[in-house]
Amino acid sequence: MKQHSVLAWSMVVALGGFLFGFDTAVISGAEKSIQQFWQLSVFEHGFTISIALIGTVIGSLIGSRPSDHFGRKNTLYFVAIAYLLSSLGTALADNWSVFLIFRFLGGLGVGISSVTAPIYISEVSPADRRGRLVGLFQFNVVLGILISYLSNYLLSQGGESSWRWMLGVQAFPSLLFLVLIYFIPESPRWLILKKGAYDRALEILRIINPLNCEEELVAIKNSAEDHQQSKKNKDSLFSKKYKTPVMLAVLFAFFNQVSGINAIIYYAPRIFEMAGLGAHSSLLSTVGIGLINFMFTLLAINFIDKVGRRVLMLIGSVGLIVSLFLVSYTFYTGDFSGFVIPIYMMIFIAFFAFSQGAVIWVFISEIFPNEMRAKGQTLGSSTHWIMAAIIAFGFPYLAETFGGATTFFFFGSMMVLQLLFVWRLMPETKGKSLEQIGSNLIMH
Repeated sequence: MKQHSVLAWSMVVALGGFLFGFDTAVISGAEKSIQQFWQLSVFEHGFTISIALIGTVIGSLIGSRPSDHFGRKNTLYFVAIAYLLSSLGTALADNWSVFLIFRFLGGLGVGISSVTAPIYISEVSPADRRGRLVGLFQFNVVLGILISYLSNYLLSQGGESSWRWMLGVQAFPSLLFLVLIYFIPESPRWLILKKGAYDRALEILRIINPLNCEEELVAIKNSAEDHQQSKKNKDSLFSKKYKTPVMLAVLFAFFNQVSGINAIIYYAPRIFEMAGLGAHSSLLSTVGIGLINFMFTLLAINFIDKVGRRVLMLIGSVGLIVSLFLVSYTFYTGDFSGFVIPIYMMIFIAFFAFSQGAVIWVFISEIFPNEMRAKGQTLGSSTHWIMAAIIAFGFPYLAETFGGATTFFFFGSMMVLQLLFVWRLMPETKGKSLEQIGSNLIMH
């Protein structure tokens, strides 16, 4: 029963990932109607679509502050309220400025959620199941994207105001998320580190790890003493002591995006049309990409605690290199017979979902010691989102200026560097407690 409690808490918090995915992708079905409704210029239209991404970058940059100051649970309340207000506000907006404000608020929720939710799940998970439980967050992101595509398709028949329903329907899961947060406990590590509430923390640890809860309490207390020492020494995240986890988080997030994943998610129909497919076939192929992303993320979270994070990354890196170079070569030769580009893209998505997609939020939430976890997660998450924005904005220019062959050759070359990074620098974190990982990676 107690094992099920941890799973239930993780599933509640992972619902934040579902809303993250839904909120990010839902605009794709509504964007043309929104442009027509307010008669937006090309610049205004681009700004309307990207305002949520701007909110996401800002949310990811500030995410550690509320998470450390108010607690993981209270920060998740804010995230749920942001999603709820964003869905209702964008659906009911009577002018463009109001629409932008509420869309920005939704982006803020996505950014803070990408910091706080993985931290919370990693801090309440037993070491032997932490990968799978934190992986639930990414699984729900992918599920949210898939459900938003399906929801957009079903609601698109609703006439002129169908775009309002597309955006407003998110209010239902947002309200459910807000209610369910009430039933989860605060993170025991935050209670010890920030409040010194040892008795409350021990009650929660007893549910998480009944056999070794006392030893775990002592280990967290010791890390709390390290935290006090760090405060006395005025240690910052960028002090020499934390250089290894900082380097790992920044490089991991950087490689996640220079794989070209967001270019492919956002611009799949455009890429398929570049390869000579018609508009209808392009949309059909995009649905296939969503399904493969979902299936291989599910597969990865079943393997992440068995074979480890590093093994998934080694397998994934090789698959990404092969599939990206095949796409590049196909654009170079111009031989688009059959569905070769969509097939190679689906192989790419399968390997990405099985490796980087499933591992990123798990790995970054594990590698920082308790006293720096929220700041470290913020660093990794904001690096990820800033790179996502650069790639999303830069891809149309790169593809038009240099062509598909050079663009995908660049992504493939970056994955060769990722393979070297995983092989030479990435530590395995499978089955270790957060305190063990933190003390192994910092310089004493």
